[in-house]
Amino acid sequence: MTALIEVKNLKKYFETPRGMLHAVDDVSFKIEKGKTLGIVGESGCGKSTLGRTIIHLQDSTDGSIYFEGEDITVVNARKLKKLRENMKIIFQDPFSSLNPRMTVEQTIMEPLIISGRYSKKERVAEAEFIMSMVGIDQRLRLAYPHELDGGRRQRVGIGRALALNPKFVVCDEPVSALDVSIQAQVLNLLKDLQDKCGLTYMFVTHDLSVVRLFSDDICVMYLGQLVETSPSKELFKKSLHPYTQALISAVPSMDIHHKKERIILEGEITSPINPKPGCRFAARCNYAIDKCHQPQQLEEVSPNHFVSCCRVKELNSI
Repeated sequence: MTALIEVKNLKKYFETPRGMLHAVDDVSFKIEKGKTLGIVGESGCGKSTLGRTIIHLQDSTDGSIYFEGEDITVVNARKLKKLRENMKIIFQDPFSSLNPRMTVEQTIMEPLIISGRYSKKERVAEAEFIMSMVGIDQRLRLAYPHELDGGRRQRVGIGRALALNPKFVVCDEPVSALDVSIQAQVLNLLKDLQDKCGLTYMFVTHDLSVVRLFSDDICVMYLGQLVETSPSKELFKKSLHPYTQALISAVPSMDIHHKKERIILEGEITSPINPKPGCRFAARCNYAIDKCHQPQQLEEVSPNHFVSCCRVKELNSI
């Protein structure tokens, strides 16, 4: 399969009064066409920043980004406008991400207007088609965001993202602000749209139970770095990094007869500002040794399964 998105040693740092904050630090991965890559990790690990940097909502500090084999790390304004027709984002909060002064129809039509390729009649027809595609009734085309519930607002956000038939969509925790019953509806919608339109997703979330069902491959992030990447089924069958194991242990079990052993993390979280070399999880890891404070690299332990841990061979044998 051909990689639609390829990221090589991507970095995104922010300058703060205390020093340089390493939000995304030396991250590399590929996303194949038509597939979904899940990015998981606790709040503040850099998941959303990674997605926003890839689609140029934020400039990268270092590294390379490739789209369909073309280097898009640095692009001019004209190239960026064309690029953003193919790379979209669905934001986490379906209320704050919508303009309160624009109706549903106007919101979905806005990308069509900016592209300059559609007449007024074509824009109206396309907006009607997109509304039906994402499950919004035509009677709501003149409704404003405050008149809609959370699920419908997120459908409007999805419709806006798909208005120009993009190839790649960053889903930035698209269901975390919704009720559980609505989450399933939106996830099913995203999956159906992927099958119909051939979309490629980068699915950012902290909920492993969601990403398990939705993603083909999963990258686990901790304080700006990838600690484990693997096909989804294999990650849940045999996770190897201690942080991944702790995350999976926190996923609630539906089996009342099976008592799940929870891994409780202790110790102080390493600061992402000017971090020292070595594993950033070492301060909270039960398996940490002196070697953990040396620079770590992702190591392939099985086909397409990479782990950043100097003790991975020992853990793999347990």
